[in-house]
Amino acid sequence: MSEGRECSDEILLGLSGGLATLTINRPQALNALTLDNYRRFAPALTAWADDPSVKAVLVRGAGGRAFCAGGDVRAVYEAGRGISGDPDLTAVFFREEYQLIRQIHRFPKPYIAIIDGITMGGGAGISVNGAYRVATERTLFAMPETAIGLFPDIGATRFLNRCPGHVGRYLGLTGARLRAADALYCGFATHVLAQDQVEALVAGLAGTKWGRDGRSARVEALLAEFADDPGPPPLAALCPAIDRCFAGDSIQAILDRLATEASAGGADARWATETRAGLLTKSPTSLKVTLRQLMIGRDYNVEQALQLEYRLTQHFMAAHDFYEGVRALLIDKDQSPHWRPPTLAEIGNEMIDAYFAPIGDRELRFPPP
Repeated sequence: MSEGRECSDEILLGLSGGLATLTINRPQALNALTLDNYRRFAPALTAWADDPSVKAVLVRGAGGRAFCAGGDVRAVYEAGRGISGDPDLTAVFFREEYQLIRQIHRFPKPYIAIIDGITMGGGAGISVNGAYRVATERTLFAMPETAIGLFPDIGATRFLNRCPGHVGRYLGLTGARLRAADALYCGFATHVLAQDQVEALVAGLAGTKWGRDGRSARVEALLAEFADDPGPPPLAALCPAIDRCFAGDSIQAILDRLATEASAGGADARWATETRAGLLTKSPTSLKVTLRQLMIGRDYNVEQALQLEYRLTQHFMAAHDFYEGVRALLIDKDQSPHWRPPTLAEIGNEMIDAYFAPIGDRELRFPPP
């Protein structure tokens, strides 16, 4: 690839020194990724992996507000509802998104994501599954899928389970939002630096004398040079309460423990009250599926996580709550989804079993790593 910058409207590709850059350029959509964006992203990574002049890859978002707010679920909603687009998008979108995430996780060169600003859903997928994730004081990280009748996907079966204690369950079920210190504590970020140092870091990476070997060591040394201390993570202090409340093996048990924590009147009573109330606004089906997903996927690798999640997406695309959640939160914005079934008590184990049932030749499969 030649020195300089090659542009498309929404994905900007560049090369400076040995550093290849990809900028998501959809600031009006908080850099949410479309299927066409994934189809530009994936071949760029393939080309860079094979190009000996490329020593490292850096991914960032344009506009100053978001790294990437997720995937374009509105397009998936419209396709699934027959409003517009290819009806096959409900299968193709997730398949190609997950294939890209696996490619990122297995990328053979240093992959650095600057998670400056909003980083949610698909934005977590293209960052947390890579080697290096750099947060700033503007980072806002969340997995909010249960609020739209879905479940935490894009490899979250694996990376939520790598959080301390039961923090991953808490984040996956509630969609709680994290700042930089907590992102670092959970392992979603590997480094934190001041936002006004991002350009200096990029320039430093572009100006690195790579030599023949030690690319990761050079990247890590430069990241350490710019790294900042974000202060104590609030989640660390909250972790004992999270572990008490989210250790239950059912959503009802979690709700009961939160009620007990709230009634005890301790330092975490308000958190427990608000967390319980928030859970009761989520899709009951999503909550039950998510808890089982995280319980069975404790030791999954990336491929196993994505294969399970793809199966789940296809069952959700054939059901009700995803479409209702997107309608209520993103289309009509009435914030009043009508979940079906509407209560946890109406959802038996056999209903949840159906979401985990094999889907035959539609399963997502990967070649050996």
